Amino acid sequence: MTTTAETGRAGEHAAAEHLRQAGYEIRDTNWRAGRDELDIVALRGEVLHFVEVKTRRAGSLTPPEAAATQRKFRALTRAAARYLRTAGWQGEVQFDLAAVTLSDDGRADVELIERAMEHHW
Repeated sequence: MTTTAETGRAGEHAAAEHLRQAGYEIRDTNWRAGRDELDIVALRGEVLHFVEVKTRRAGSLTPPEAAATQRKFRALTRAAARYLRTAGWQGEVQFDLAAVTLSDDGRADVELIERAMEHHW
């Protein structure tokens, strides 16, 4: 049996690999500043993507995307604004969701939901 933290780390690793294979450049993973946290920051073309990763084990009662709440989005927006100030990024940004389901045999199914959250700066 694995812990919730181990499940989360496995999901984030699977999501980052999925993004790499799809042509994204991973800029940061598990970026933190104080209480603010971003799972994955990736660049594709001229767009900086903030990717929230939600992971569940196969057979879970709720799908991973159910954990992407408005409260979580507010926290993600705050963290993204802080990241943008720190990085000095002036271009387009997008908020995406990577919904990861882990099978008992170790396989990961990653569904990338682009523009999962709309921001209004």
